[in-house]
Amino acid sequence: MPHTEPPTTATPLDDSELHALDAHWRAANYLAAGQIYLLANPLLREPLLPGHIKPRLLGHWGTCPGLNLVHTHLNRLIRQRGTDTVCVWGPGHGGPAVLANSWLEGSYTETYPDVTRDEAGMARLFRQFSFPGGVPSHVAPETPGSIHEGGELGYSLAHAYGAALDNPGLLVACVIGDGEAETGPLATAWHSTKFLDPVHDGAVLPILHLNGYKIANPTVLARIPEPELDALLRGYGHDPLYVTGDDPLTMHRAMAAALDTAVDRITAFQQAARHNGETHRPHWPMIVLRTPKGWTGPAEVDGLPVEGTWRAHQVPLNQVRENPAHLAQLEAWLRSYRPEELFDAHGRPTEQVLSRVPEGARRLGTNPHANGGLLTRELPLPALEEYAVPVDKPGATLHEPTRVLGELLAQVMADTAERRDFRLVGPDETASNRLQAVYAATGKAWQAEVLPTDEHLARDGRVMEILSEHTCQGWLEGYLLTGRHGLFSCYEAFVHIVDSMVNQHIKWLRTSRALSWRAPIPSLTYLLTSHVWRQDHNGFSHQDPGFVDHVLSKSPEVVRVYFPPDTNTLLATADHVLRSRDYVNVVVAGKQPCFDWLTLEEAREHCARGAGIWSWAGTDDASREPDVVLACAGDVPTLEVLAAAGLLRQHLPEVAVRVVNVVDLARLMPTEDHPHGMPDFEFDALFTRDKPVIFAYHGYPWLIHRLAYRRTVHPHLHVRGYKESGTTTTPFDMVVRNDLDRYRLVMDVIDRTPGLAVRAAALRQQMADQRTRHHAWIRAHGTDLPEVADWTWQG
Repeated sequence: MPHTEPPTTATPLDDSELHALDAHWRAANYLAAGQIYLLANPLLREPLLPGHIKPRLLGHWGTCPGLNLVHTHLNRLIRQRGTDTVCVWGPGHGGPAVLANSWLEGSYTETYPDVTRDEAGMARLFRQFSFPGGVPSHVAPETPGSIHEGGELGYSLAHAYGAALDNPGLLVACVIGDGEAETGPLATAWHSTKFLDPVHDGAVLPILHLNGYKIANPTVLARIPEPELDALLRGYGHDPLYVTGDDPLTMHRAMAAALDTAVDRITAFQQAARHNGETHRPHWPMIVLRTPKGWTGPAEVDGLPVEGTWRAHQVPLNQVRENPAHLAQLEAWLRSYRPEELFDAHGRPTEQVLSRVPEGARRLGTNPHANGGLLTRELPLPALEEYAVPVDKPGATLHEPTRVLGELLAQVMADTAERRDFRLVGPDETASNRLQAVYAATGKAWQAEVLPTDEHLARDGRVMEILSEHTCQGWLEGYLLTGRHGLFSCYEAFVHIVDSMVNQHIKWLRTSRALSWRAPIPSLTYLLTSHVWRQDHNGFSHQDPGFVDHVLSKSPEVVRVYFPPDTNTLLATADHVLRSRDYVNVVVAGKQPCFDWLTLEEAREHCARGAGIWSWAGTDDASREPDVVLACAGDVPTLEVLAAAGLLRQHLPEVAVRVVNVVDLARLMPTEDHPHGMPDFEFDALFTRDKPVIFAYHGYPWLIHRLAYRRTVHPHLHVRGYKESGTTTTPFDMVVRNDLDRYRLVMDVIDRTPGLAVRAAALRQQMADQRTRHHAWIRAHGTDLPEVADWTWQG
């Protein structure tokens, strides 16, 4: 359908508004530079001396003037139109700019009353920046109005779209640095235009800030010809507006007009979709802002060009305490903003500076969407009894755990249909991961072309699928940070793609948990399925259980890892994690048919304990200590341990075997290392102090050793797990190849239990022969041994 140009209500700035905007922008520039340099004398009431300068000069000046321009003009837009707006600052290293604007609008003082909006508060603002005991240099959780740290570049646009989803009245501005625009995650996030529903979602206004340079090199998008850049952005589905220059007053006029035009177009698209039933995908506006790097800063330093070059990226004058010429140049730079016009005798911003600043919750620093926990509602989770599978006795029936979970998630989707605050994201794997029951309640979000052969696509769908784990993660993070709920379903091997992203989110949560004004947000929960032990059909490339190792090395107060061994424990785990706040939860569960071990009530109790003895599976009792402990974590390891326990019950009934299942992996850690950790006395009671422990683990064996290395029993702990031996083969061959199979576990018991090596030598030989027979059988028949494929629990 041809694109029609919506009308615009943009009007030129009059002189009063123009100079007010310029005063605010100059004030923000002054405050940004002051944070980088000044330890004292914040308003230059006396000549600048070396003692007024910080001993360590840290921060990034180059992007600040552009960010200040955006903030100044978003203020005007909000005040003039009452637009509900948040901003994602992609160049998060431009922290001085966002802090400066927060202080000017008053949100910083409201959050931190000791940083008053006067000369004394300005001095504190300056001193604390990148100073021991102060605040970080990035737009961190400590920054009012922020939902994006920007330390690692590439995630801003996906965060912005996540914030806009199901927020129909919200405008999310997103400043994208031209260095950030070179990253893979950012490049894929442009495609979010094909998923944004103009009826039920808000709008994202990307502002691509081209200042030409990264730390030491030019940026790609700033150097390609403008027609090529324009074609690229239009190909992504945007209708760009260009604001280019270095004359401040000209740029104010151009920026105001561009923002007015962009918002007029957004409003027209939304009204056409919401009131006129328009269904064609809009070409959403965006702004390309081209300003010099380090704009208004020193033009040259020591005879070398600075403004408009890579030298302006961080600290343009870096020898101010030692070099009198640099000190004089800094003072001239700061005085060029004319601070005496911008702040009164008490150091407060003047009426002119604040005349275009919004009030109350409309300010960018106080908008509740940027403190999403304030808006969070409890997720309506159905009673688990409606979905639990019946278990008359352990191991008699099989179910696909994630398929059953999908039925529960479908009900959650149905129950949130009106409030629209739950989303399921994943890289093209919802049905593959057996969660397709959700399609009875909602479709897959899609705004591009639909063909008759397509299934489950819907403009208002709340399942989000794109074959980019980065974009899925970014969408969900933005959604959670603005107070809504969600779940990320992914193949286990490929969730590693977002290792860095989850790092950043964990750091964000750890910091925000210590801030009393940050309300807790719904947890980021991963469902990892299609896992290492049942990727036998795809082979070695799809076999990697190491994400858990990565996550458990992070902040213990934030991370949680669960290995539900069957359907009912998955339901109980899901109920827990979807209710939780301020965590990163990793749930690893299979999608293939799995034996049902526990009733729902037993599953709830087991999940509450996190680890426990399955007395029905072992042969130890209260009258004697176990001779050996068979421990397991994960669905396939649990199956192999129970099969091994059955063999021991049959062939060595005199050996007292204890079976311990671990569902919460952090329970293995000491209490001082993790909030879920066990005290030593409890761990010793469960695993013993000196008996052999054969532990069958889902992932890499060394993780269990790392978690338990300080336990008394650790010298007797022997872990079997994935040891990077994979291929396209049968399911049981995967465990045999990695020495996790039932026969090897029985051999380990014989080898490590005192007195068994000689007495059970014949049984050990029989187990070894079974492994040999297995290898011959699968090569002849292409399937697993009948006694393995048809095995059931006989205990």
